[in-house]
Amino acid sequence: MDVFKNKRTYIIHNHTITKMKTTIITLATIAALALGAGNKSMAADKDGGANKAEVSTVLTTVNKISKIEVRGNVELYVSDSDADQVKVYNKYYEESALVQSQNGVLRISSYADQKLVVWVKSSDLRAISAYDNAEVKSFGKLSSIDLNVSLHNDASAKLNLDAYSANVTLADHAKADLSGTATDMTLKHDLATSVNKVNLTALHMTENRNVPAYQLDMATL
Repeated sequence: MDVFKNKRTYIIHNHTITKMKTTIITLATIAALALGAGNKSMAADKDGGANKAEVSTVLTTVNKISKIEVRGNVELYVSDSDADQVKVYNKYYEESALVQSQNGVLRISSYADQKLVVWVKSSDLRAISAYDNAEVKSFGKLSSIDLNVSLHNDASAKLNLDAYSANVTLADHAKADLSGTATDMTLKHDLATSVNKVNLTALHMTENRNVPAYQLDMATL
């Protein structure tokens, strides 16, 4: 496995993992870390692998995360915390992945067959953008004064909100499962998207559903 480090960018590219030790990368150093058999991660194997230990990469010097952009085959968990932290769960390190932090924007992408699981803790998260088939899930209530979420392509999000102002936009075939509370909620979504807001309570709700122009033309015929 070749690991390249450029400024605050991680690139994990796998050529071969035969007889190679698992490696992890932090923003400052490259060190080996293996969790003990008693440790269990949120990314436990779904086929009865909850009792198996997982290997995690902790990016210790990431801070002031205000926006997250996620692309590809990624499962992202987000939660509130007093201190920012990024933890990447990888069992075999067989995927090619990119994790980059710059000017408060955390970018995560992976296009390998095995889903890359990442847990991000943030003290001041304000925006999340997801593309391709990325999944975003809140771990506990996601509190925010002003939160903007945009989902594109086949991305999906399952968020439990506790927000003063929340703006959620869905395009293409994106899906959103929203719950919790918001004082001001703005929801914009295309016709082909899917939104479940049965368990969402908003004091003020504004919802705009975009209908393709050709369908509007057909309706007038």
